Amino acid sequence: MTTLKSKLQADLNAAIKERDELRSSTLRLTLAAVQKEEVAGTQKRELSDDEVQKVIAKEAKKRREAAEAFAQGGRAESAEREKAEGEVLAGYLPKQLSDDELRQIVAQAVEEARAAGAEGPRAMGQVMKIVNPKVAGQADGGRVAAAVKKLLAG
Repeated sequence: MTTLKSKLQADLNAAIKERDELRSSTLRLTLAAVQKEEVAGTQKRELSDDEVQKVIAKEAKKRREAAEAFAQGGRAESAEREKAEGEVLAGYLPKQLSDDELRQIVAQAVEEARAAGAEGPRAMGQVMKIVNPKVAGQADGGRVAAAVKKLLAG
C-alpha cells in the first residue's frame, strides 16, 4: 500500500475511534474514490502516491464546486458541510501556490514561450505546456489558465 493511501486509512481509523463524523465520512468517500481508480481499466493495480494525490485533488475540487452550487442555491448549511470536507482533504494536498508565486512562474513561462517565437493570446497552449509541470498539484488549472490569459493579454 502506498504511504499516502495508508495514511488516509490510518486517519480514517483514528477518526472513527474519535467519533469524528465529518472526517470519517470524508475519508471514507476519498478512499472509495481511490479504490475505484485502482480497479478502473482492464486490470487492478496499486496507485502511486502521485496518483492518489490526484484523486484527492479531484475530490477536493468536487467539494469546492458543490459548496459554490449550494451557496448559490441558498443552502448555506450544505455549502458549509462541503467546505469543511474540502478543508479535511486540503490537509493531504501540497501547499497551494500564492497568487504572487503563481504570477512569477507564469511570467517566466511567458518569457520562455516568447523566446521560442510564440506571441499574443495564441501562445496560450505553449505557455500552459511550460507552466503545468511546474505547478502540478499546487494550483488549480482554472487559476493557472486565468493567470496565463492575463499576462498574455496585458
